[in-house]
Amino acid sequence: MALDGISIHALVHEFNENLLNGKINKISQPEREELLITVNTQNGNKRLLISANASLPFMYITKDNKPAPATAPGFCMLLRKHIGAGRIIEITQMGLERAVRFKIQHLNEMGDITFKYLYIEIMGKHSNIIFCNEENMILDSIKHIPSSVSSVREVLPGRDYFIPAQEGKINPLEETEEHFKTKVLKRSESVFKAIMSSYIGISPTIANELCYRANIDSDASCASLFDEHKDRLYAEFHNMMEDLQNNNYLNNIIIDTNNDKPVEYAPFKLAMYSDLTTREMSSMSDVLVEFYAKRNAYTNIRQKSSDLRKIIANHIERASKKLDLQLKQQKDTQKREKYKIYGEMLHTYGYEAKPGDKSITVINYYNNEELTIPLDSDLTPAENAKKYFDKYSKLKRTAEALDTFIKQSEDELELLKSIEAALNIAENETDLADIRRELSDHGFIKKHSGSKKEKSKKSKPLHFIDDNGFHIYVGKNNYQNDELTFKFATGNDWWFHTKKIHGSHVIVKTEGKELPDSSYEYAAELAAYYSSGRESDKVEIDYLQKKNVKKPASAVAGFVVYYTNYSMVVTPTLKHVKLVSQE
Repeated sequence: MALDGISIHALVHEFNENLLNGKINKISQPEREELLITVNTQNGNKRLLISANASLPFMYITKDNKPAPATAPGFCMLLRKHIGAGRIIEITQMGLERAVRFKIQHLNEMGDITFKYLYIEIMGKHSNIIFCNEENMILDSIKHIPSSVSSVREVLPGRDYFIPAQEGKINPLEETEEHFKTKVLKRSESVFKAIMSSYIGISPTIANELCYRANIDSDASCASLFDEHKDRLYAEFHNMMEDLQNNNYLNNIIIDTNNDKPVEYAPFKLAMYSDLTTREMSSMSDVLVEFYAKRNAYTNIRQKSSDLRKIIANHIERASKKLDLQLKQQKDTQKREKYKIYGEMLHTYGYEAKPGDKSITVINYYNNEELTIPLDSDLTPAENAKKYFDKYSKLKRTAEALDTFIKQSEDELELLKSIEAALNIAENETDLADIRRELSDHGFIKKHSGSKKEKSKKSKPLHFIDDNGFHIYVGKNNYQNDELTFKFATGNDWWFHTKKIHGSHVIVKTEGKELPDSSYEYAAELAAYYSSGRESDKVEIDYLQKKNVKKPASAVAGFVVYYTNYSMVVTPTLKHVKLVSQE
């Protein structure tokens, strides 16, 4: 769920309780479209994290700090200059829009009191952070929007600030029963679409929730509603808006316990998710931290790894084309036996050919069938035989060379796909550094001459404890997989890996104990989750004791062989394990 006007209403209430009258004492820009503002309040420092990232815009109060770049971007420097020691004197939501205005009082160069406005717009791909003077003229923004990008509104220094009107939508806090029943519920569309498209700040989730509370099919057409349906629906709508105006919130997040992933959130209880786990939180910021923190980290790491993804994709495409060409050439060499037989038959029956013949038909003594052999009329039978034997020898040499080349190409493609799988589960910049190192070690990219500190810092495997108390370790790349399996694990530990697809090596430390059946399943679920099959319903897992896992001579890191194993089919999930540590 994206932040809607209702959730932002709850956020603004929280901001007023925590940030109002606070003094700004630090502003940083940790990511290209992200601000971290530290506010000194009566209750200590509070950190406000704001992201205008088109993929994942948000804002919330957080306890976590984020490292700032060595050189601050221009927008950050401008904010520091004007409001670096300013006081937040007003925080308001623009109607029920997904926009918040911070009014900041500060002293100008002459020592006079003046005011500035910081607008936060959480509007999907149109999200922005806009800094204005007292006359609402834009001084700068974290994203510049020229007329060539938007014909509705330019966001550039010197332009007047305004929010584009949402045609046909009204503020739900100002709604009347008559208008609701005679206008909104008279639209020629489904009930939930009519609600969502009539009001500012109402998301599909809230529209569906209102229908669920009123016991109405959200996909039913407005024309199908009876008066009693309209009464129930307006009653639920009115109650929700009343709770909103009275700041009567129940901030909660809906969790899918199968993978411990957040599914949805709202400042009100979502009755339509009664079959899932509802976790109540003390504030909307806590909800958003829970919901967005991992997604934000994932979005940032995807952006930072885009160059690696492109490099790997290009190499995979190149290796695939090379392998396809080699396989085609190998298929062409399969006709070499035919040329060998031609030569042998000509040695036996060539005397029957007459000068100028373009072919000869003989009995193939290998199968007693007739065989027609094409001839070069300018050559003698013996010379034709030599020509066919030369073709056979050349194709034989080519086939032998291709066997080696195809094995090299297949190994290269497997390596690249394993690195791609590791990149898909990378969680931080240290993971990316390991992947970059592996790519350079194998010659896919040039070696990077980083600092000694960067070179010495390596990511660590994930460490979990399952519901039975057993410690489970998961490798996140080929180097970690190799170290886990052949340096960390002992002979009687259990080793898990997805069958025929790329994934992590998973080690269960037995400490001399016998594993209960459920621990085998938990480890297998982990192996499925940290693999290319994460999004599948069912994944087959091989497992065996580590002492039966072997590393072929000259094999690259992470590649193993085994001949005796057990198998099981599981659903990828983190439901039965708890993360202890990660890099």
